[in-house]
Amino acid sequence: MTEQSPAAIAREVMRAADRATLATLMRGDQPDEGAPYASLVLVALDHDASPLLLISTLADHTRNLGADGRVSLLFDGTAGLDEPLTGPRVSVQGTARRTDDPRHRARFLARHPGASMYAGFKDFAFWRIEVTRAHLVAGFGRIHWIAGGDLLLDTRDSAALAASESAIIEHMNADHADAVQLYAARLLNRGGEGWKMTGIDPEGADLRLGGAVARLPFERAVHDAESARAELVRLVKLARQAG
Repeated sequence: MTEQSPAAIAREVMRAADRATLATLMRGDQPDEGAPYASLVLVALDHDASPLLLISTLADHTRNLGADGRVSLLFDGTAGLDEPLTGPRVSVQGTARRTDDPRHRARFLARHPGASMYAGFKDFAFWRIEVTRAHLVAGFGRIHWIAGGDLLLDTRDSAALAASESAIIEHMNADHADAVQLYAARLLNRGGEGWKMTGIDPEGADLRLGGAVARLPFERAVHDAESARAELVRLVKLARQAG
């Protein structure tokens, strides 16, 4: 098996997370101007792995972004480990910019359906992080700085997949709910009934059950509905064999 690149490992950690720690710089009307301010945010990832946020203009972190858009996001992949420092984590650096792209909105709300209750409020807006670089710690001694261009996935040949994403998700959840359940139970060892697919990108699919999320990785990249179907069929056959 080919060894994963640091960029692929970092994207894997990021795509598995539905939340991150956001660090901004305190704005000028505060006594600690320029000091780091960390807060918890919900996050989704675009197909290329650019982080997407939905935040309120009333929040301190958003008001900080109005003065300085530079941010860092910490994605923690160490949950459940007896020794957390042996697990992976990724710090992403970049600049936050507001986005009105309907696809970004749809992808975020599919990942976080509860956010639909407030996504339409006037004080809430979607933001996309333009990544400049990332710092991966994959365990003791496995430390890498990754340029933004290397971290982000080249999606120039997968526009068709992005255009078909909503239809694929709807089809899988409506007509192949048993397959989604098999992915979670037999391939990912996740308990519970009623898992739903919330996203699909070239590298895998996102699943959710209540407050729990899971990541289903693909063996090969997919670029359109046809290649996605072939990989999902292969995985459900693998899941049935695992039973």
